Amino acid sequence: MTTDPAAVARALALGVLHDAALGDRLVVRAHHGDGARDALGELRARTDATVTIDTRRGPVEVALAEVVAAKPVPPPAVRRR
Repeated sequence: MTTDPAAVARALALGVLHDAALGDRLVVRAHHGDGARDALGELRARTDATVTIDTRRGPVEVALAEVVAAKPVPPPAVRRR
């Protein structure tokens, strides 16, 4: 059993992505170059190697091998007028 916090976070993230239903709203953090990138939106597709998150800027395909963290998030707040 590992106690490496990064490995634990990654394992939990992959579990979240595995258990999420298409249409669930998630935030996924993945390695990107020398840093990380977040994708916030609805889960649109899942393969053995990737997930596709439908963000406000369009679909973002994230390689599962690059995932650092993931969690479900609530729907966006309704704007008041």
